[in-house]
Amino acid sequence: MIAASAHRGIAYAERLIVGIESNDFASFARVGDRVIESNHPAFICGHLSIYPANILQNLDVDAGQIAPTDEFSRLFSHEAKCVDGRNGDVYPAMDKITDAFFAAYKVATAAIESTDDEVFLRENPNERMRTMFPTIGAMHAFYVGGHFMMHMGQWSAWRRVMGMPAA
Repeated sequence: MIAASAHRGIAYAERLIVGIESNDFASFARVGDRVIESNHPAFICGHLSIYPANILQNLDVDAGQIAPTDEFSRLFSHEAKCVDGRNGDVYPAMDKITDAFFAAYKVATAAIESTDDEVFLRENPNERMRTMFPTIGAMHAFYVGGHFMMHMGQWSAWRRVMGMPAA
């Protein structure tokens, strides 16, 4: 059940990325002279790329292959602020971010699919998140479902403001 949402989200992200130029990837959208300070694709992909390692750790799977670098953790954590990277001096290159993003979700989705259902019924080990998501399954359904798709909505809106068609 959880992996189905992950597959749908990944497929949507693959459509959203089509047609984005690398020099726009980390840019705030603009309407005339007005800058729209909302998450851009670089921040969205980088931010989301951090969560699959948490998923693997909770499923007792080695997360080393997709663990975020210190740079990604600094730039894209839930505490980080999205800034305009229009000049190319703030964020890593588009392909570095998107490669990490897609690879991490493909690995995490495979781990979710191969994990016994009983694991998802265990208490959420993240005390801060436990009141909202009491089980591992509830938390990871949010990570690959609600949280992921909320950011896809930001990305979709960014595309439209940038004058791009719906994905």
